Parts: sequence; C-alpha cells; structure tokens
Amino acid sequence: MEDYRRIADELAAAIGAGKLRPGEQLPTQRAFARRRGVAGSTAARVYRELVRRGLVVGEVGRGTFVRAGQGDPAGAVPLAEPAPAGVDMELNYPEVPEQSALLAGALAAMVRPDVLGAALRPVGAAGTAAARAAFAALAERAGGVPVRPADVLFAGSGRQVIAGALAALVPPGGRLGVEALTFPVAKAVARRLGITPVPLPMDEHGVLPAALAAAHRAAPLRAVYLQPRLHNPLGVTADPARCAELAETVRKLDLPVVEDAIWAFLCPGSTAFAALAPERTILVDSLSKRLAPGLTTGFAVLPPQLREPVRAALRAGGWAPSGFALEAAVRWAGDGTLAALERAKRADAARRQRLARRLLPGAALRGDPRSYHLWWELPSPWRAEAFVAAAAAAGIALPPAAAFAVEARATPSAVRLGLATAPLPELEQALRTLRRIASGGPSEPGGG
Repeated sequence: MEDYRRIADELAAAIGAGKLRPGEQLPTQRAFARRRGVAGSTAARVYRELVRRGLVVGEVGRGTFVRAGQGDPAGAVPLAEPAPAGVDMELNYPEVPEQSALLAGALAAMVRPDVLGAALRPVGAAGTAAARAAFAALAERAGGVPVRPADVLFAGSGRQVIAGALAALVPPGGRLGVEALTFPVAKAVARRLGITPVPLPMDEHGVLPAALAAAHRAAPLRAVYLQPRLHNPLGVTADPARCAELAETVRKLDLPVVEDAIWAFLCPGSTAFAALAPERTILVDSLSKRLAPGLTTGFAVLPPQLREPVRAALRAGGWAPSGFALEAAVRWAGDGTLAALERAKRADAARRQRLARRLLPGAALRGDPRSYHLWWELPSPWRAEAFVAAAAAAGIALPPAAAFAVEARATPSAVRLGLATAPLPELEQALRTLRRIASGGPSEPGGG
C-alpha cells in the first residue's frame, strides 16, 4: 500500500508551488482513492494529514478546499503576526487618537532615578502589593466579582496567563472543553502543552450545558475554557440564564473553568462567569486591548486553592511580568488614564460596528454592537477560503472560520471581521471592497 505520508507530501508540494490554489476544491476521498489507486482508508488518512498541516480545510456538506496561506505544521491556525501589507482585518488591536498623549502623562514621574530603579527590578508572578490592589479593583469593576488582592497573579501577557492556567489544570494528554469556535491562540497553547481541545457545541445563547456534560461522560474533561463575554470570533455575549446553567453544570461535574475576559472591558456592567462560580473559575484578563498593543501585561484572579499551582506553572514557563509595566499600570489606573481609554475605546468600537453594518446591508452578520468583532456568514456560493483569497488579492487580510474551529471538519463558510486595527478611512474602504467581492461571486470579475 502506498504510504499516505508520501502522497500528502506530494499534495503539499503542489499547494506550495501554486499548482493547487487557495479555494480550490479537492476531489472527494472516494474519487481521489480511485484516481490514485489506493484504498479509501489511505485517502482518508491523506486528507486528515493535510488538515493537520493546515493546508486544507473541510467544510460540512461542501467538501475539502485548499486553504489560503502556507498552513501550520501543528494543525493550528493562530493569528500571530500583522499582515505584511494592505488593510489588516485579521489582528484586532484597538488604538484611539488620544492614546499616546494620555499614557505619556503618568510616565513622566517614572523617569526619576528612585522610581525607575524600583520599577526595573525583576518581579515574580505575585507582582507588587500596589499592583495586586490596583488589578483587584480593576477586575471587580469589570466583572462584578469580589476580588482579594492576594488572589491576583501576573504574567507578561494574557496568552501567558492562559498557558499557565491550562498547564496547572490539565496534564499532557488531558482533555480541555472549549467552545466549538474559539480564540486561535488558546487552541495553539493547548496543543503545545499536549492538551486535546474538545469542541463544545453552541447556540445563540452560548455553550450548551447538556453538550458539556455529554463530552465529559464520553471521556473525562480536566477543565473548560470559555469566553462568555464578547466571544472571539463571534463577538457575542452569552445569555445570563445560560451562564447560570453552565455554572451549575461545572459544579456538578466538578470542573475548573478558565474564563477569558480580555474583551469584557467593552461591556461595562456585565457579570463575569467567575461571579457565578468563583470557587472554580480562573478569570484571565490583559492590558493590551485596554491600553496599547505593546503593553501586554496579563493577570488572573484565582480561587485560593488554584493560586499556587498556577503560580508554579507561570514560574516554570518563565512567564514573568515586567515590573516597569506593572508600575506604569498602577499609575494609569490611579490617575484615571485607564478608565478614560476604556471609555474612548468603547465609543470607537460602537462607531466601527455602526459603520460595518451600514456598509454591509443584508449581510448575515453576528456580533454584539459593543464588540470589535463581526462574524460574517458568507452568501452562497462563496466558501471561506476562496473569499479570504479574493480579499487578500485586494489587499485585505482577514481570517477564515477554520482559524477558529476546534474541529477542522466542522467549519462554517464564514469569516471574522476584525474592526479595530485599520484607521477608519481604510476600514471604510475595505468594507466597501469586501461588499463588492461578496456580491460578485467567486466566478465573477473581481470576485476571486
């Protein structure tokens, strides 16, 4: 029998050479097996290997298509680097015009030798007493959950906090329940830690509690990772009643939860999942969206029994915060800069949402009007990969649904629109271009 890996290598080379182009449909596995003279099981292994490498994506009821981009050998599709040119609607880093001027004010006092010397000393995951107090107050304000300063830990970024939490909760080979569509970095972190992400079906209200219980019965989960507020990529907030039901479910199953709240500052007054199940929830947040992309300090609010395991995982990973960034954040929180930037970005996100919905009338858009994300179910006959390739040809970078799908075979024909990064005039032009591409169809001029 012909080695499936050799066949997969041949197809990978054809994709790399451009002989198989982004958006192009592969034959059915049965037809491929007949054409190559191999068993159906071998054809299935070839296609699984190409999916694992990130070179193709399967769309339910449609078939298997060549992905846009070069693929990823680990099978994950993280959003990790800015687009090289054009309009970036892939990464999502909000900035507002007054941002630098506001941030500069608090830094003036930090250049004094005594202050600077203290801020440049190394700090561990526990940070400083001032930072713990400031971030505890920030977490309380953002999620309505009482926080003791002693239960706050820090890392260099929100991603590092996620990694530390997962490493502490789930051993290599363990299973982690995640929303069926989720933050790509969380998928990548889990796989690099040897953790198996298990997709949890969702409806318009959030993760289905019965599906979570069924996944745990099939093979025990060790933890659950959720984004209940302003979910990435869907940009939606879970129904409060559904969150209460989920909290009861994880109690019955005795499962810990990692709650990603990095975008939750855009919906003030919302309640964190941690407020419903504080005894088992690690609340993860970061400064990069609130303040600036280069200020990536991450923090976590933890139940007392999980504090030391997570602290040990952060120490083992070398995921320490910057003392300078912590000191600056304490000052920005104390002088009102942080609150002012949050208000400015909430207004900016709402303005961009209105713009997108005005320029894409009739499109199947999903997203909270307070979010910087929009989920676009593409019109027929568009497929996500073909649409992404057509957008890239027009100078617009955006991610297909496959970047967020935990299970590559269950990928909807959709894209996520990141509204935060591009300046407003560029965003407006990009949205007009995407509307033109979508209305033209794959076979029409300008449609890809």
